[in-house]
Amino acid sequence: MATMIRLSAVVLGLPLVPSLAHAVDWTVTPTVRLRESYTDNVNLAPAELAQSELSTEIAPGIAITANAGQRLQLALSYGLHKVIYQRRADRINHQLDASGHAQVLPDWLYFDARASINRQNISGFGPRLVDPAQVTTNSDTVHAHSASPYLHHYFRGLATATLRYDMQRVASGRLLSVRSDAARLQLVGDNGGRGWNWELNLDRQHIDDSALAPVTMTNAALTLSYPLKPELGVFTTGGREKKDYHASSSQPEGQYWSAGANWTPSPRTRVSASYGRRYFGKTYKLDAAYRMRSMLWTLNYDEDITTMHAQFFRVSPAGLGDFLYQLWETKIPDPQKRVQSVKAFLLISQLLGSDGNVNFFSHRYYLQKSLRLASVYSGTRGALAFNASRLDRTAQTSSAVDSILTGPDQLTLEDRTRQSAFQAGWNWQLSARAGVTVGASHSRAKSLTSRRQDRNSVVSVQWSHRLRSGIDLDVNLRHSRHASNAGGSYRENGLGAGLTVAF
Repeated sequence: MATMIRLSAVVLGLPLVPSLAHAVDWTVTPTVRLRESYTDNVNLAPAELAQSELSTEIAPGIAITANAGQRLQLALSYGLHKVIYQRRADRINHQLDASGHAQVLPDWLYFDARASINRQNISGFGPRLVDPAQVTTNSDTVHAHSASPYLHHYFRGLATATLRYDMQRVASGRLLSVRSDAARLQLVGDNGGRGWNWELNLDRQHIDDSALAPVTMTNAALTLSYPLKPELGVFTTGGREKKDYHASSSQPEGQYWSAGANWTPSPRTRVSASYGRRYFGKTYKLDAAYRMRSMLWTLNYDEDITTMHAQFFRVSPAGLGDFLYQLWETKIPDPQKRVQSVKAFLLISQLLGSDGNVNFFSHRYYLQKSLRLASVYSGTRGALAFNASRLDRTAQTSSAVDSILTGPDQLTLEDRTRQSAFQAGWNWQLSARAGVTVGASHSRAKSLTSRRQDRNSVVSVQWSHRLRSGIDLDVNLRHSRHASNAGGSYRENGLGAGLTVAF
């Protein structure tokens, strides 16, 4: 709780900066949610061990937004969820999602902050948490927050300079405690839009993981770009990187390069692709999007060395949520309600905050290759969205550091993993006050070293109805399945009804 207060204070403190203390448009919305739910397998166990449970969830919360144009944007959503069980001890969960941006000194000093508290699945192998009332050992609460002051200034005729300090913290009880501090300098040349241009990036990051010796990463890169045509440009990058974690194979350092092209034939279409080589081998990257009047397609592929804690701070590709937010502008004029509606739709569709794959709890460094195809269509009365993804991870460091997370008998389980997922959601507005949302997802986690394979499927249906302004009723039905060649397969059915009051 103390961590949550500190995180919220960082974000909420932004408007107190003297230059921002006036002309701020505040919106404060307290809420209370009451939900009754039933599940025939609350502990997500095989049929012979399944336990049914009736629970009551009481969740007071608050949503705060502040807007002062380019000088300040703030959004905070917090809820305290108390789950009262019929046959087991009560439980309290905190959920926080906060972000803020402030312009402290125009054209010079800025500040970004993010904070979150969420319950996450620990591993892709084993039971998957899909409802707050479920109880499983394969989940834990993750606290993450970051603060980033930076200098940003345009030097006419020379370059745009950005000097940023980025502080990140991730913690989860006794399982995880990671501190990261980074300094980054970026210089983007100013050639007036003519001929060759350049970009210089210098990075230094220090990572302190409670289970490892401190790690320092450095990177220096120069990118040159040239516009062949207004819609077509080429670029090449060369640099040197060094990471002093204890790799299980070759030393993680060396020179690298990449070359690629950007193609933007129209405002609705963009494609960026590159090929290169780093110390771990060949690298590929793709970022493509195609937008029609009522439909958006995105395709992304990336390869990089990453960690568990870095994935909690990754910025998701702009796509489904942004597209729906723009399309629903006339249908839901109020920005805050529009954001809530988009989040609710994507959450029920299993598309919010994740591509369907689990970010394994780990202290290790991984080579991660991720592929994602997503699309959303929005009509006058409904929306249809889907997401298909694949995530390959190859460990670069020893498995011994994860013994407390996986157990000593499963140390090789996550040496090489492959996850794939497919998610789909459909929303239909029955009337101005009522709607139905159907969501389905199927995912697979496979260990390429131990040959273990787990599959998870979830189908959910939710009917929602606005009784009156500020009072919403929803009823949902869920069926989930888990199958594994290592045992522990189960089925679960859940039913719930909730009432949300916004003041």
